[in-house]
Amino acid sequence: MVLYQPYPLHQIILRRAMVVVVGTLVLPVMLLRSDRAKFYSYLHRIWCKTSTQPVWLAQSESVGGDIW
Repeated sequence: MVLYQPYPLHQIILRRAMVVVVGTLVLPVMLLRSDRAKFYSYLHRIWCKTSTQPVWLAQSESVGGDIW
């Protein structure tokens, strides 16, 4: 049983490239806004959403012990 959906490499690369392009294009506008942290947090969630492993799984494996 797989606990997460594995994404193909091309989809990971396309989504991350899109995040970089959007983040770079809106940077001049977002420097003047007070809610820029919320926007860049959203972009970070998009970046991580199609990673090879979910964040919780990667962190639990990096610890090396049981998380239960």
